[in-house]
Amino acid sequence: MKYFIVDAFTDKPFGGNPAGIVFLEKDGVFPCDERMRLIASEFQFSETAFVQRNGPLEFTVRYFTPCGEVNLCGHATIAIFGLLWQKGIVSDNATCRLHTLAGDLEVVTGETVMMQMAEPRILKAHVDVKQLHHIMAGNGVKEWPAMPIEIVSTGLPDIMMPVVSVEALNRLQPDMDALAEMSRQLSVIGVHAFALSDDGYTAHVRNFAPLYGIREESATGTANAALTYYLLHYGIIADNASCRFIQGEVMGRPSVVATRILNGVIYVGGKICVIAQGTLLV
Repeated sequence: MKYFIVDAFTDKPFGGNPAGIVFLEKDGVFPCDERMRLIASEFQFSETAFVQRNGPLEFTVRYFTPCGEVNLCGHATIAIFGLLWQKGIVSDNATCRLHTLAGDLEVVTGETVMMQMAEPRILKAHVDVKQLHHIMAGNGVKEWPAMPIEIVSTGLPDIMMPVVSVEALNRLQPDMDALAEMSRQLSVIGVHAFALSDDGYTAHVRNFAPLYGIREESATGTANAALTYYLLHYGIIADNASCRFIQGEVMGRPSVVATRILNGVIYVGGKICVIAQGTLLV
């Protein structure tokens, strides 16, 4: 099986969010779940995607963290279809059909890949706000905005947590063990913290998912799609709006995630940079 290491949501090496991409042999079947998890653990990226080609523009993808399978991964999907476009396997502005555990989605290829997300939902689960702020506060963050905390999903559920300023956002130091336990109890991936801004970005964001072995992620497509829906739901943006989120700054891997919401359907997009390729021998 051929593999690639791809930085997504950036066009510069060592920026964005890296993903492992493994292409199954022609007409190949997926390896067993444990083998895919072990490969993801060997790569040690937040997600590794395994790609099966079903037709000229039809693909099935499964996503694994070092700890196990997840239904969907935005940055790995952007990496897959940016790579397919760069290799000339799919053409410019081709609409591809993607089968995932989160449902069937459309992806439009090109220099900037745009992927349709699953139907957005606000999940009705109680979040202990005081406990969450205590877990996330770290180095003396004491002031929090009045905006509500919600669990939102566009394929994967995350807690949307507003922060009062970019400076306060950068000072967050979560208790990872406590956050993992809260995430387990609420059946969420993790916390997507954000601070609204007027510096050319819709918001600065940070994402934490220790339950899945991800202390912090430098670009998160699904969570930024969920944030887009949250902002629409609370009237901060209008339908048919475009957003730009910057993530990964504290990690030294700045990523720019573009989103659009068109008649209630959310798309997430970005560019890619291929770092390495090779052949798996197992």
